[in-house]
Amino acid sequence: VQLVESGGGLVQPGGSLRLSCTASGFTFDDYAMHWVRQAPGKGLEWLSAINWDGRGTFTAESMKGRFTISRDNAKNTLYLQMNSLKSEDTAMYFCAKGRTALAHYYRANDVVPATDFGAWGQGTQVTVSS
Repeated sequence: VQLVESGGGLVQPGGSLRLSCTASGFTFDDYAMHWVRQAPGKGLEWLSAINWDGRGTFTAESMKGRFTISRDNAKNTLYLQMNSLKSEDTAMYFCAKGRTALAHYYRANDVVPATDFGAWGQGTQVTVSS
């Protein structure tokens, strides 16, 4: 199983980025997928999840209206469109493979155990700064 994120970088506040996660080594459309981030010195923060077929999504309340998850099963690729970025969005962003076909969500301040996911990418750094 391999997950490779890309698309991170340095962006000014108010800017946008589109992250991608290319999957291999498993049947991509058998599994829900998630985006999770980790800021320096902080724990994992769950952002968004999408069902195997892309028809059901969940997004953290604090990200709704700014972050949009999607997937292209034909390309084995997961996406995260991030708009209106803020300095507090600076973090390492990871895609993670769910353990089932259906996505689940976390509430604000929930602890997000890394073991809830079947596999992780290496992450892509997003830095929001002027």
